[in-house]
Amino acid sequence: MDRYEYNLMVVCFMSEIEEMAKKMPPDLRIQVQNFMLFLLQQKKQNKRRILCQDWAGGLRDFRENYTSQELQKKALEWR
Repeated sequence: MDRYEYNLMVVCFMSEIEEMAKKMPPDLRIQVQNFMLFLLQQKKQNKRRILCQDWAGGLRDFRENYTSQELQKKALEWR
């Protein structure tokens, strides 16, 4: 699909949404608007979730005294 086809599809889609909205009573339009806002907020929240690995190497001080299996058991205790 080239850019022209995509833009045409978006325009048709938006026109279809507008036509449906015109047929709705005001209370349903408000519900649709609230749902759209909810979806946008969800998308923003999902974008903000960046994998944080600042814990990496946090058990470095213990590697002399414990095996990796012992460290795993300790980590479970510390939770």
